[in-house]
Amino acid sequence: MTTVRLPLFPLNSVLFPGLVLPLNIFEERYRAMMRELLKAGEDEPRRFAVVAIRDGREVAPTAPGLPDQTTVPERGPAAGFGADPVQAFHRVGCIADAASIREREDGSFEVMATGTVRVRLLSVDASGPFLVAELEELPEDAGDGAGALAEGVLRAFRTYQKRLAGARERSLTGMDLPDEPSVVSYLVAAAAVLDIPAKQRLLQAPDTATRLAEELKLLRTETAVIRHLPSLPAVDLTRAPTSPN
Repeated sequence: MTTVRLPLFPLNSVLFPGLVLPLNIFEERYRAMMRELLKAGEDEPRRFAVVAIRDGREVAPTAPGLPDQTTVPERGPAAGFGADPVQAFHRVGCIADAASIREREDGSFEVMATGTVRVRLLSVDASGPFLVAELEELPEDAGDGAGALAEGVLRAFRTYQKRLAGARERSLTGMDLPDEPSVVSYLVAAAAVLDIPAKQRLLQAPDTATRLAEELKLLRTETAVIRHLPSLPAVDLTRAPTSPN
């Protein structure tokens, strides 16, 4: 078992390997994280782990109900995540490699990172200025029939894209889709319009074939729904393609 210790960045979204993650960082705990990552040499990786938040909170609330100017906002690396932060997060996440970290004049950061490998969250340390996690790297096994499933998923995904474009009365720009099964599985998981629990289930699938089989069912179901309900809400997928890296 390969374990690593990395800064932890909880988000109200799921990051998949190979997908680009742009971040706009303004909270002090995450500013401190970026300042620490910038200490690494130019040739050293600037890695942190991303996990999805179970309760959907990305920023700690100041107080319940109406604003109370006398209430001191909760602060610290675990603010908003409870006494045992690990319980607030999904246990499977993804390591992100920051290709660029740019500090603005106001001290906030613009970050562009890419998902690399899946990890299992073992523990969380909240003793420093930002959360640090002990993580176990997860292998990506192909499983049985991944190649044939990937072909079926790509066909279903193209149909799904067309239905989405029709629902928005827009035309999709051309997307050069991959054919490597694991890449297909992660790209489709990221691009499909699914809620966080569904995306999380895809991320933590035991192998590529299992993920692809689940995606095939989801795509067929969602395509059928769009066909009968063409006035579905707007989605980012119809505005710009997801970019695998």
